[in-house]
Amino acid sequence: MQSQTEWSSWLAIFDEWVAQIFVIVLVTLLLNFVVKRIMARMAARFALTPNPWDDALIEALQKPLAFLIWLIGLTIAVYVIKEATQQSIFASAAPLRDLGIVFALSWFLYRLAINVEANVIAIHEQQDRHYDKTTAVALGKLVRLSLIITSTLVALQTLGISISGVLAFGGVGGIAIGFAARDLLANFFGALMVYWDRPFNVGDWIRSPDREIEGTVEDIGWRLTRIRTFDQRPLYVPNSVFTGIVVENPSRMANRRINETIAIRYADIDKMAAIVTDVKAMLMAHAEIDTTKTLMVNFDTFNQSSVDFFIYTFTKTTNWVEFHHIKQDVLLKIAEIVAQHGAQMAFPTTTLDLPEQVMVGLQK
Repeated sequence: MQSQTEWSSWLAIFDEWVAQIFVIVLVTLLLNFVVKRIMARMAARFALTPNPWDDALIEALQKPLAFLIWLIGLTIAVYVIKEATQQSIFASAAPLRDLGIVFALSWFLYRLAINVEANVIAIHEQQDRHYDKTTAVALGKLVRLSLIITSTLVALQTLGISISGVLAFGGVGGIAIGFAARDLLANFFGALMVYWDRPFNVGDWIRSPDREIEGTVEDIGWRLTRIRTFDQRPLYVPNSVFTGIVVENPSRMANRRINETIAIRYADIDKMAAIVTDVKAMLMAHAEIDTTKTLMVNFDTFNQSSVDFFIYTFTKTTNWVEFHHIKQDVLLKIAEIVAQHGAQMAFPTTTLDLPEQVMVGLQK
């Protein structure tokens, strides 16, 4: 009879805390739904404003806030179970709650840092300002790395682990880790040197005469730099490589050079001076030629089957496609000038001198 009474009492307690948990979960669900609707309305309203920073704040807050609501709701439910069952295993809910709060706050700040970085880049691109995108990306990565390290230390302190002990262990273990991961550290410091010296930025066309590296820089990571070659293949280069090779950056050229040799016949050598003068005048008057840079047109060589003059000048554009259009126009105009003077372009020829007796015999 007594056992039946105890069983009935236990069932009553069970029904009571199950009902409480049900209510807590329901309230948490409703609160999460209401907060989501409010955040969605705020996001839609902020999207209509020209200010991008409120959009970044709302977008970064949505998921961490939903996580925090469920964390608090489930923590309260676990506390009810602990009070009803008196089980010591549920005592770990408090430190896990604190750890979850640290995680939610860190998650929010991490997402906010990403959104701020994207907004800074987008604003400068829309306003067509001259800025260093690589520096903006590097600062964003540095902020996120600092957040991860700080959050990890705070989480360890929340769990009751002494930070000073961790730092002391890190000082001793850092030597062993340094030997084990020297390549990784070399790439990390290589990335720091790239960010510091800035021999190239994201979007630059680079090439190395020391290695078979040529293409457009797509991303500079902490370990690898991704380069897209001209045949559209991705090339992943460890950052440590850039500390020991020569890197050319054609994207930073101020001009492109036209350096061509033009050959005319020996029969037209008397017209060479006039042709050279007219070609130089044409280049000086050309709208796409930078006359402030070196400009030379000179008779250069007595060749085997031609007399040659060269042109040495620079275009105003550095764009590869536009450069070739300008170069084509210049070469066609040179051909017109040569033709206007009654001269002809030379091609390889061979003159054969035969003895007079042979010529007579051939004539017979």
